[in-house]
Amino acid sequence: MPEHTVTVNRKARHEYSIEETVEAGVVLTGTEIKSVRAGKINLQDAYARIEHGEAWLVGAHIAPYEGGNRFNHEARRTRKLLLHHDQIDELLGRTTRKGLTLVPLRVYISDRGLAKVELGLARGKQQHDRRREIAERDARRDLARELADSDRGR
Repeated sequence: MPEHTVTVNRKARHEYSIEETVEAGVVLTGTEIKSVRAGKINLQDAYARIEHGEAWLVGAHIAPYEGGNRFNHEARRTRKLLLHHDQIDELLGRTTRKGLTLVPLRVYISDRGLAKVELGLARGKQQHDRRREIAERDARRDLARELADSDRGR
């Protein structure tokens, strides 16, 4: 069974420049994993943080499972991320020293059926960086359009 992307945080790549990515497991309850597999997860305002030597996913919204009963999960609870201690230490050092942020980029189901989060070590973009990126993208699009027009004109 190949890996299956459940959701992507498109806003993260717009607001941050991603320097490095890390894969982490997520500790989920039974109704949470069923909701994730159904695609009922939103990473819009989510981020990761490291406290007391453990990594946590904060602000991710997993909708309550429709077939759940009174033991259904809380939608915005903080969830533990599974990383090796050396990875946590490295991420903690880089986020505190260099002013970087841990941003969830996507959630996917691995080939073994486990929920994973791809975290990005990110630096926030300034407004002028975003404008420059948009101008470069528009210039590439215009160039490609002119090349396509010149190929048709032959």
